[in-house]
Amino acid sequence: MNNQPSAVFADYARYYDLLYRDKDYAAEAEYVTSLIRKFHPSARSILELGSGTGIHASLLAEKGYEVTGIDLSLDMVNIARSNVEATLQPSTLNLQPIFLEGDIRDIRLKKRFDAVIALFHVISYQTTNEDVTAAFETARQHLNSGGIFIFDVWYGPAVLTVRPSVRIKRVADDQTEVTRLAEPVLYPNENQVDVHYHVFVRDLATQAVVELKETHAMRYFFKLEIERIADKAGFQCLHVEEWLTGRAIGCDTWGVCFVLQASL
Repeated sequence: MNNQPSAVFADYARYYDLLYRDKDYAAEAEYVTSLIRKFHPSARSILELGSGTGIHASLLAEKGYEVTGIDLSLDMVNIARSNVEATLQPSTLNLQPIFLEGDIRDIRLKKRFDAVIALFHVISYQTTNEDVTAAFETARQHLNSGGIFIFDVWYGPAVLTVRPSVRIKRVADDQTEVTRLAEPVLYPNENQVDVHYHVFVRDLATQAVVELKETHAMRYFFKLEIERIADKAGFQCLHVEEWLTGRAIGCDTWGVCFVLQASL
């Protein structure tokens, strides 16, 4: 899912799919597919950086793509493998995604792909200039000539205009109830927001409660900043729009999608 130390996500991984079960993965997979068809219609293979629990990868495989997912958290990788076995349709077994543990800043596979994707703010988890540059280099090194790199980030103008706020989320299934308090702290001189998560997990059978605390550091970006990093890494910026909606970006656009192309 991201590139912060895997220990941060060891407990979080167990409840990740429950916390985000309201996330419209199908719509997001269709959105990414539409971008690939528009900007690289002949693409057949995808490398996903920060593949999390593998839901995007499985949906893209069902659309006919050969997908390899990379995640720093072994817990996430194992969940992704289990999810694929449970959900992938028999007709697409020959396109079953491959999930590998690895650091998106330095992993090097002996293979190139037509597209690289990094979804759900994976690039925003790269909080230093060195980490961002390294992630872009990984994407570039794994792309065929003319391949595309699709990712979404927190957008600086919206973060500074709208400002992140405290949020509470409560979800449950027939076994577990999860309540998550998210308290953000903005660091404007570092282009960073630290989101402090306080999570309570209740076993509905025993009423036992487990308490977890984690901090996720998130970087926000500006368009010209991404374009400079892209140029240095050997990309040209093809397109920028609001994530999922396709609208023009502005001061109220929290999530922005970039489409870069590996220089020919």
